[in-house]
Amino acid sequence: MTDLNQLILNFDYEQNFKDQDFYVSKSNHHSFQLINSWPKWEKNFLNLYGEKFSGKTHLINIFLKKFKGFKVESSSITNKTLTEIKVFENIVIENLNEKIDENLLYTFLNIIDQDNKYLIITSLKPIVNLNFKLNDLISRTKNFLLSGIENPDDDLMFALILKNLSDRQISIDKKLISFIIKRVERSYGKISDFIYKIDEISLKKKKPIDFKIIKKVLGE
Repeated sequence: MTDLNQLILNFDYEQNFKDQDFYVSKSNHHSFQLINSWPKWEKNFLNLYGEKFSGKTHLINIFLKKFKGFKVESSSITNKTLTEIKVFENIVIENLNEKIDENLLYTFLNIIDQDNKYLIITSLKPIVNLNFKLNDLISRTKNFLLSGIENPDDDLMFALILKNLSDRQISIDKKLISFIIKRVERSYGKISDFIYKIDEISLKKKKPIDFKIIKKVLGE
């Protein structure tokens, strides 16, 4: 049992951690189920999208550990990559955006489709909403199964705050976490920024986190 799970239990909070401490909630349940149901997908192409820090890469790592495959950053795709993927059944492209060479990506998708491989692409927004100019590529994006990670619900926010603080070896009372959840913006990025600032102030003041520090970070 992980330290984080132990903290959850100490708070009388229902534990719901799966695979390497990935917390499953309503916000990401569909994506988690899809990742773990391979190869029983409706389509061979899957687009996993969500804002920064939403857990897309964590899900990808869970998938690759379980099913194996080849992963590449979209910014690192070259003609050489087209050869490298040949021996893999599962291909992952991380952080796709409009800066990619569209012709190269189109060729990439065609090869994967022709060889009946499986592809997961992660992005900040749905691949069908990316502003590509190549018509053939735009048509290809419509063949993706889409799965979005939504803004965190209260359960996930609790887990994220607790885990981030625990990773920094900061203990905090359950009442303080509940106070934070009601006031911090419901965004993965904002939660990450909040934890960073809390940690910074705590280190400078060399004192436990209390309502006064939290209110200062929240700007109250």
